[in-house]
Amino acid sequence: MRIQLAWEEPATGDMREPLLEVPIALGRDFNSMVTQLQGTPVSRIVLNSLEVSRYHALIVQDISGLMVIDQDSRNGTLVNGIRNPRSTLANGDTIQIGPYAITVSFVARTQLRPPRSSQIFFSPQTQLPDPNQPSPQSSVSTVRANQANQQPFPPRIFEEEQVAVQDVYATGLEVEEVDYLAVGGGLGSFVWTDVLRISGVKSSQITALGIAPQPYARYQQLCRSSQIPPHERLRSNSDSCPDNIWGWPSYALREAWHNFWRGRIPASLRYLWQVFAEPTFIQTYTPRSGNVFNAIDREAKRIGWEQIFRYGNVRAIRKTADGRYCVAYSATQTQERKHGFVIARYLQLATGYPAIRFLPDLQDYRLKAHDFQSVVNAYEPHDPVYEYLEEHGGIVLIRGRGIVASRILQRLYEARKRNQEIQVVHLMRSLKPEGNKFRQAQRSVENHYEFQPFNWPKGCWGGELREIMEKANSQERQRLLADWGGTTTADRQDWKRIVDEGIRSGWYNIEFGEVERVEREANKLVTYIQEKKFKGQLRLEADFIIDATGLEADVSASPLLDDLVTHYNLPLNDLGRLSVSNDFELVEMRSSRGRMYASGIITLGGPYAAVDSFLGLQYVALRTVDAIAKSKAPRLHKLNLVTSLYQWLKWVGNLSP
Repeated sequence: MRIQLAWEEPATGDMREPLLEVPIALGRDFNSMVTQLQGTPVSRIVLNSLEVSRYHALIVQDISGLMVIDQDSRNGTLVNGIRNPRSTLANGDTIQIGPYAITVSFVARTQLRPPRSSQIFFSPQTQLPDPNQPSPQSSVSTVRANQANQQPFPPRIFEEEQVAVQDVYATGLEVEEVDYLAVGGGLGSFVWTDVLRISGVKSSQITALGIAPQPYARYQQLCRSSQIPPHERLRSNSDSCPDNIWGWPSYALREAWHNFWRGRIPASLRYLWQVFAEPTFIQTYTPRSGNVFNAIDREAKRIGWEQIFRYGNVRAIRKTADGRYCVAYSATQTQERKHGFVIARYLQLATGYPAIRFLPDLQDYRLKAHDFQSVVNAYEPHDPVYEYLEEHGGIVLIRGRGIVASRILQRLYEARKRNQEIQVVHLMRSLKPEGNKFRQAQRSVENHYEFQPFNWPKGCWGGELREIMEKANSQERQRLLADWGGTTTADRQDWKRIVDEGIRSGWYNIEFGEVERVEREANKLVTYIQEKKFKGQLRLEADFIIDATGLEADVSASPLLDDLVTHYNLPLNDLGRLSVSNDFELVEMRSSRGRMYASGIITLGGPYAAVDSFLGLQYVALRTVDAIAKSKAPRLHKLNLVTSLYQWLKWVGNLSP
C-alpha cells in the first residue's frame, strides 16, 4: 500500500510530502531503524529532534488495516491527540511524534498530490505583495526574452567567476566605489549601518541599496495588511529596539516618559509596573508599531541614512579581480532604463523574506474564479473584508495558526463589537495536543495553539541557547530548532480571553482536516475537507477566506540569492538557508581584500536561533562589525565600555555619531 505523509518542518514551516510504500519506519537515527520486515523492504523517514527516539514508530498494514505501532519510544506516539502503543490509521489522521505533526493520506498509485504551498512575490517597484508577480524562474525567462533585441543587464562580464574593475567601468554605466555596502535596504541593512556608524564609519563610506527610502517600509506594509496599524502593538519586547543597540531606554520607559509629560500619570505608572511585574503578575509590555517606526525615523536622520540609501533593485553580485565585490543593480522608476554598479570591500546581505506563503488550493481557486476579494492572504491589503463584515456580517474562514492568525482573529473580534453577526471558523491542518519540549521546558498549548514566551529572543541572545547553537554542527542545529520550535502565537492574556470567549459564545469554532478543494456555490465559498473526527468529507461554508500561513524564506525564491548560490556553488545548511560562520560570514565568498556577511531569515539554521527578530538583527550586526574590525577595516573601531557610553550619550542627545 502506498500512502502520503505530510508535515511542516518545525523550524522553518517548509512542507515535506514523501509518497511511500508501507511499511514505514520513523525515527531520529536512520541506521537504527529496520530495513526489512518479514522480507519486505521498509521505507524510512528521519525526524531530526531529540524528542524523537532513534527508532520511534512503525507504520504497517495488517488484517485490521493501516496501523502505527510505537516502538517503546521515550515520549510515545499520538494519533489525533491520543497516546496509544498501537493505533489504527484512517485517511486524514495525524500522527504526533515529538514536534512533528504528520498527516496520513491514502493515495492511489497514479495520483500525485499538488504542492501544499505556493507563493505571492513582492513587486520590485512597490514592495507590496503582488498576486500577478511571476515566479523568479519565469521572471528570468521573460527578461532573457526581452533582452533578445537589447543590451543585456547584468552584462556578459558577470558570467565570469570574477569581473575586472576596468571592464565594469568600460560598460559606460554609473559606478560607485565604497568600503561598506548593505544589500536589501530594509531593517537588517539599517541596523548593520547603524552599528557601523556608531563604530566610527563615516556615512560617505557606506551605501545601502534598496527600493524604499524608509528601512521599515516592507515591514510596515506587512504590519498594516495583517491588521497592526500604528496605534496597535507589535508582538515584540520592550527592549527590542532597532533604533537603539543598547536597548535602554526601552520602549516602555519612553512611552511612560511621554505620558508623564502629557499629564497622564496613571498610564505612565502602569507601563512602569508592567515591565517590572511581567510576565508573572501582568501581561508583557509590547510597543506600538507607530512608536517603533517613529523611533527608526529619528535614528535614520541621526546617522545620515538619507545620504547612505540608494534606490536600486539588486540583480547580481560577483567577486572582482582585485579582491572586492561588484553589485549590479537596476534603478528604473520611469520609462527611462537606468542601471549601475557598486564596488565594495565589505558586503552585507539582508534581503529578508522574498515572498508570502500562499496555500495552493486557494491560489487555484483565485486563478480559476478571478476572485481576489473574498479569498485573501493576511499579508495582502484586505481592509474591505472587515468593512463589509462590520456592515453586513458574515462567516470568515481562517487558514493557518500562529502569530499572524492571532492578530487576524483579534481584528475580527473588534469587528464583532460593531456587528454581532460575524462568525469565525478556524481551520487547522492538525491537532496540537502538546507544545515543543527542550530538556525540562515545554511550551504551553491551549485550544491547539502553541504559545511562544516573549523572552525567546532574549534567551537566544544572552542565554545558554546561544552558546549551544554556536558549538553545534549543522545537523545538531536543525535538531535544536525543531525542538525549540519556530515563531508561534504570542503568549498574550487578552488574546487567550478572546479565544475562550469565542468558543463559549459559539461565534468561534475550530475545525481540523485536509483541504481537498475550494469552490463557489450559491454565493458562498465552500471548502471541502477530509474531516478528522468522523473520518468523512465535510463542507465548510464562508463568505471570506483569509490565509494566515505566513512568509516564505526559501533561498531559491529570491532571484538574487538563487543566482549567487548557483554561480558560486555555495553550500546551504540543513534547513536550506545560506551557510554562514559563527560571525555570519559566507566563508566561500571571502576574497583577498573583502568579506561578505548575511543577516536575517536567510541565515536560519546557522549559529543563532531568533534571526528574524529585532534582537536577532542587532546581534548579527554586532557580531559582523566586530569581525570586520578584527580585519583592520578602514576607520572602524570596535566598541568598548568608554566608546559605547560616549555613543549612547550622543544617541540620547540626538547628535550625529
